[in-house]
Formats: sequence, structure tokens, C-alpha cells
Amino acid sequence: MSKNYKIAVVNGDGIGSEIVPAGMEVVNAAAKKYGFGISTESFPYGAGYYKKHGAFMPEGALESLKAFDAIFFGAVGLPEVDDTLPARDFTFKVRTSFEQYVNYRPVKLFPGVVSPLRNKTEKDIDFVVIRENNEVEFVQSGKILYPDKKEGLAIDTTIVTRLGVERIAHFAFKLARKRNKKVTNVTKSNTLIHSLKYWDKVIAEVATQYPDVTFNKMYIDNASANFVLHPEIFDVVLTTNLFGDILSDLGGAIMGSLGFGGSGNINPEKDFPSMFEPIHGSAPDIAGKGIANPIGQIWSAAIMLEHLGEIEAANAIVKAIGMATSKGELTKDVGGSASTTDIKDRVLVALNSL
Repeated sequence: MSKNYKIAVVNGDGIGSEIVPAGMEVVNAAAKKYGFGISTESFPYGAGYYKKHGAFMPEGALESLKAFDAIFFGAVGLPEVDDTLPARDFTFKVRTSFEQYVNYRPVKLFPGVVSPLRNKTEKDIDFVVIRENNEVEFVQSGKILYPDKKEGLAIDTTIVTRLGVERIAHFAFKLARKRNKKVTNVTKSNTLIHSLKYWDKVIAEVATQYPDVTFNKMYIDNASANFVLHPEIFDVVLTTNLFGDILSDLGGAIMGSLGFGGSGNINPEKDFPSMFEPIHGSAPDIAGKGIANPIGQIWSAAIMLEHLGEIEAANAIVKAIGMATSKGELTKDVGGSASTTDIKDRVLVALNSL
């Protein structure tokens, strides 16, 4: 009997209501082709929900979402809603409540797309950023005291735990074994001499358990330069919550557009549902125009199916994306004129032809 997966669909805000349905069409086509079932339920959570109800999701929402195998999510945020709220009240809440401690962000130049790096080709740009997703800089532990007085004070505390570092490091090294057997720890322990020195120490200990994997350390400033100058030296990039957030956007830029970037917020043990989303924002300025690049969302769908164990279907979707882009017909963010629907349809045609 074929498996059936329950997917919670959260369009979110802005272009989410255009790209998420496009992604789900591809998921359903892959399910039909590779013989598994998909059942979905949609949830209206996000900044739009906040404007109506004063919260990004209702009481009990996490309990409802826990019943699903995965969450397929667009993006959250609107210009008229305080931009400190979406992360705190939706994204971070889901990531921490469901112990999605791995943020998995692949970087890959698709055929037919010209990288802004004029000398780099598909073989040069193909790596994964593994970002610690539950602690380090984004725990939001801190306080502002006397903000309007001359003695005003603001503190944010970075939290690094042995458990947190060990589990993300093991994930990165196991992933490297399936790829090109190379892990680069991107850090800044020469200046953050407590938190990131400890981060480095624990990762180095874990590295000894993977003697078959080449391991090295690189400071964030040097890594940023090398993303642009020598992206081919990277395979699995293991880094902190803040650094990973920045580096994966730089990764999106060297792919040609943030619109291409997919990601997964993953609970590897599958004790809780994982959440899959493109790396870009809700782009309200282009919402409703039908011009948003759906590839980041479709790639997130492939990452979701891979996590669920449907490896053949996941690989087929990534291959179909490459077949669709190879024709050079692309969306506006990369200088093309194709619509969201055009790209989605081309991916579907390619998928069905495999």
C-alpha cells in the first residue's frame, strides 16, 4: 500500500498565495507519478491574520500543526505590520516548538541561469548551508532598559549549548558523507571568544568521529569573500543562526536570484513536523502580479519530499527545475518575462516527461 502524507499548507503573505499553490501542484504531480498520496489542509496564518486577529496564529495552532507530516510555507510579513513580529511570533515559534534545529539551504546554479559571478558555472556553485536554527544569536534573550534616556541600554544574549552544537554538527557531517565529504565550519571565534570558541571546540570534537570527511574552519568575513571568489571550494557549510541567515542569502545571490533558493527547517528525528519554505520574503510589492519566481518554493517542495523519504520524486523535481530553466525562459527577477504560471507549467511538463 502506498504511503499518504498529511501536509499543512500555509501560504502566508504577499506572493505566498501565488507560489505556494504552484509548489503544491508540483508536489501533487510528483505524488501521482511516483505512487504516494498527499492530503492537505490550509491555514491562513501570517501578518494578514495578525491584522484581523491580533496574533499570527490562534491559540492551539501548534497543537493542530503537530498532527501533520510537514508544513509547506510561503513567507510572512507585510509593510504595515511591525517587522520584528513575524520572526518572533510565527517563524521562530514554529522552529523552536517543533525542534527544527537544522536549517537546510542548498545553493546550486541551475542550467540556463547566468550567475552574477561571470566566470562560474554549474559545477562551481553546488553546496549546502547548514545553519543552526534554534539557538546561538537568534534566541531573542535580552532586554532594553530606559530606551529614551542617556543611560539607555540594550542587550541581546547569544546562547550556545553542547547539545545544540553537537546535533547540528552530526547532521552536517552525515550530510557531507552523502555529498563530497567536506565540511567547512564558518565561525568568528577570534572575536567572539566565549560563545563561538566553545562552538568551534564542540564541532572539532564531533569532527574526530568522521575521519573520512575533510574538515576545516573559516572565519565569516573570509567565507563571505570566498562565496563570491571561490564558491567551488565549498560542500557543506556549517554555521550559526545569524551567519547562516546572511550567507544563504549571499548564496541565493550567486545563484542569480533569491527567488531560486529553497530551504527546510528540519527536525531530523521526525518527532515533530518540519517546515519547508523559500529563502526570500513575502515581496508584497510584486504580490498579485503573477511575476514571482516560484522555483524557490518548488525546490522547497523537493526538499520536503526528500525529508519524507520520497527520494526519487524529490530528485525528479530538482531535475525538472533544471530542465525548465535550461531553456532560458525565466521570471523578471533574472531578466526574463515568464510568469509564475509559465515556470510552474514548464516544471510540470519536464517532470511528466522524465
